[in-house]
Amino acid sequence: MPKERPLWRGAAFRLCVLSAALLLCLQLAVRRSWCPEERPRLPAVAASGRAVPQPRGTAAASGRRRVTYVRSGRRGGRPGRKTARWHIELQPWASPTPSLNYEALRFLKYISTSQISCEHMNLSSLRGNSEAMKRPWSVCLDERFSLIHRLRNKQCRLYSLGLGNDDNQFEISMANSGCEVHRFDPSIKSAHIQEGQHLWYHRLSVDWRDPNPAIAAHKLHSNTKKLGTILNEFGHQKIDVLKADVESAEWKILENLILEDVVEQIGQLVFEVHIHWPGFEVSGNDSTVVRYWYSLLRELELKDFRLFHTYKDLSKPQMLLKKEAFNASSCYTLSWVNTRWK
Repeated sequence: MPKERPLWRGAAFRLCVLSAALLLCLQLAVRRSWCPEERPRLPAVAASGRAVPQPRGTAAASGRRRVTYVRSGRRGGRPGRKTARWHIELQPWASPTPSLNYEALRFLKYISTSQISCEHMNLSSLRGNSEAMKRPWSVCLDERFSLIHRLRNKQCRLYSLGLGNDDNQFEISMANSGCEVHRFDPSIKSAHIQEGQHLWYHRLSVDWRDPNPAIAAHKLHSNTKKLGTILNEFGHQKIDVLKADVESAEWKILENLILEDVVEQIGQLVFEVHIHWPGFEVSGNDSTVVRYWYSLLRELELKDFRLFHTYKDLSKPQMLLKKEAFNASSCYTLSWVNTRWK
């Protein structure tokens, strides 16, 4: 006859099972309370092993440098910043119906009228040389703006975009005055050349887009980048003066600087603009093109840039979009100062 199992053993077994279940539930509850509901996102990594640039605000709170593709709104991570922009906002038409005549008259009046006065342009003007007022490349050296003070403190930085055949006397003069000058020219033979203490030449061409890596790998002699990319690679946060003579690429480059807020890192702009044709990758009929030009310049005004000098080059053909009816030069040099620049 089999022996009966003591009652206390069954009770002990059930007590052990309940204790184990209770302990497991406690462990799960503690783990859930310590873990966030959403796991932090890791930075995306491309096939090359380099981190893919992330929109602002997604970088981890570690000490690593952020990589920003489009700077939106004001810098510094302030709340209420704007979202990324891919197109500028076009201004209303100059007339009830699209008209080249009205668009051209509005645009030409805009680029021919100074918005702010400047008494001292270029270093020679500080010594009483009135001929400085007639020069196309003009910067404002009034005491109320920071450029003259940064020149005196040897803290000035100038970027010059152009081609090798351009006159570089303006750059040399600024370098001799103690300004750190970087001239970007795709035609020079070496990647980087230093002439003197403050003047550098770089075999780089500034564009409104970065090259496709798959295509760029097969074009070793082509080195084209956006200005924002160059600033990040050089470690430069600000440019006191940006001078550009890029033979009709200025409209798309200016658009890129506005859309990515790179223009907010610039103190003064000196651009040669060409209006005898729409410019690289600017499409549309004539009235649409002029409206686009005008809208770009109004974007600068909205970002607190003010036109202080305009130079009409009478040595160039007198035409606008291949038309001679508007008494306009095909080439103007325009100078703006960022009134918020510190």
